[in-house]
Amino acid sequence: MPRLPACLIAAVLLAVAGAAQAARITRVDVQGLDEAMTENVRQSLSVVDAIDEEVSERRLEYLAGEIEEETRGALEPFGYYSPTVRITRSGADGAAAYTVSVDPGDPVRVRKTTVAIEGDGRDDRYLREELAEFEPSQGEVFEHPVYESSKAQISRRLAERGYFDADFEQRRVEVTRAEQAADIDLVWNSGQRYDLGEIDFVQKPEPVVYESLLERLVYWEPGTYYHQRRLDRLREALVRLDYFSSIDIQVRPEDAVGNDVPVTVLLTPAKRSVYTAGLSYGTDSGGGVSLGAERRYVNMRGHKALAQLDYLQRRKALTLRYRIPAFAWFEGWYTFSAQVADEQTDYLDSRRIEFVASRSGELNEFLTATVAAHALRERWAYTVEDVDADDAFVDYRYATFTFPSIRAEYIDADSRLEPRNGIGATLMLRGGVEGVGSDATFAQVHTTARWYRELDLRSRLILRGELGRTLIEDPVGSLAPSIRFHAGGDRSIRGYAFREVGPRIGPEGRQYAIGARNVVTGSVEYERYFTEQWGAAVFVDSGSAFNDSPDWRTGVGIGARWRSPVGPVRVDIARGLDDPDSSFQLYLSLGAEL
Repeated sequence: MPRLPACLIAAVLLAVAGAAQAARITRVDVQGLDEAMTENVRQSLSVVDAIDEEVSERRLEYLAGEIEEETRGALEPFGYYSPTVRITRSGADGAAAYTVSVDPGDPVRVRKTTVAIEGDGRDDRYLREELAEFEPSQGEVFEHPVYESSKAQISRRLAERGYFDADFEQRRVEVTRAEQAADIDLVWNSGQRYDLGEIDFVQKPEPVVYESLLERLVYWEPGTYYHQRRLDRLREALVRLDYFSSIDIQVRPEDAVGNDVPVTVLLTPAKRSVYTAGLSYGTDSGGGVSLGAERRYVNMRGHKALAQLDYLQRRKALTLRYRIPAFAWFEGWYTFSAQVADEQTDYLDSRRIEFVASRSGELNEFLTATVAAHALRERWAYTVEDVDADDAFVDYRYATFTFPSIRAEYIDADSRLEPRNGIGATLMLRGGVEGVGSDATFAQVHTTARWYRELDLRSRLILRGELGRTLIEDPVGSLAPSIRFHAGGDRSIRGYAFREVGPRIGPEGRQYAIGARNVVTGSVEYERYFTEQWGAAVFVDSGSAFNDSPDWRTGVGIGARWRSPVGPVRVDIARGLDDPDSSFQLYLSLGAEL
């Protein structure tokens, strides 16, 4: 039998020995640090990346040798430069587990801070305010993220205020480990401050509205000092017009003429016509379809048109709307609309036609207002006998109301889609005079408010309130049902059906609410998310719609919450505690909360 070469035998023996010494890393524990520091250390350790892998003893020794240095580096961003690290290995039968015990020691604190701006920006009071708020300040722990955030904030502020040539003259941090001290030396040279030059609107592939219309959105004159917020407001105004699918505002300091920086606004027109169709179902309205057609821009003057048909078993409505952009006093719209509606329920036969002419606008970034004139003609009747009888609807009433209205809406929130902190409120005033286009003299005020408060990263508290009052000498029956107050339903008192709460008429066991002069409702809701997408809520709603004195109704319930790709989805199930018509009510809503 031929003999194997000695080198081949040696290689086989080394491979066998290496395999025998291989180990599997099963666990790495980090002790002695808070949650944030522990997570950063774990992400920095190479040995953590090798968990559940089988590695050679030589590789294991290398990974273990890197633990202390990697741990030290992971703690420096938190201001700890002199930690004590102790590493313990355990495990048998080819398994290896490591415990990394860390005493972070004393943090490095800021001993001296020099943060300044030279050049034209030296006397800019807003920049001085940013410098005064720079962190970490003297005596505070030198945390890298805080330092970098403050530095970036000042650089960003310089750009926002038109100092496009700004750059660092000094940018240095000295850390003296022995003295646990950090010295910050940051100096910017702002250069000159630029002004806003000419605004050039470019619509591609072809213009869809006159440029003169867009120029009216520019509320400053060329030569006005540059501020990014001016361009942000221009972008917001263009978005609200809904003419364009993309808006790209390009500031060109490299092409400045003197101090004036030209700005180019590149606009891509949105699809001119939008068609919508959908299916819907409600316990009161039954099933049906919704069809809509909208022209985003009817002509080069930016007019808009909309037609919407909601055709359900018991509730039908056709709405036509025409809008014209308005810029006098404040940016907004002139709107002319007409709506024909027909409602046939178990207790109500109502038909109405309403014309509305309005002027809306944004008074500031939080407040919008609408002034309108209404002309309403309504015919209605309530059943007073067995609803199955052929003559159930016999007492038809007619009313005409011509009246003005004012509506204001205030929203100050971190998000309209799903606010964490903020408030939203509305106020509506309207009234008519008998003999001046109206069949009765009345005055109404209606206000609503929603308040959101974040309790922690996963939960929030929601408070909601509503108050409405009608002043009228005649009985409430002289008011058309569409301008009475009702309570019950998703955004009112959950646990009761839509418009269920209020003064009721009809035979025993088959009574129904007919609307009232006044309404008061309130709600408290606690919401908590258990994952990024899924959460739950509990709530209590209470209130009443009434003529003279309230007959309080309270509902309690629970809900599921889902952050879907198209917006928040809310599913609630609630029970009324005070003689509801149904044991439970189910509600489904989708979309923005404000």
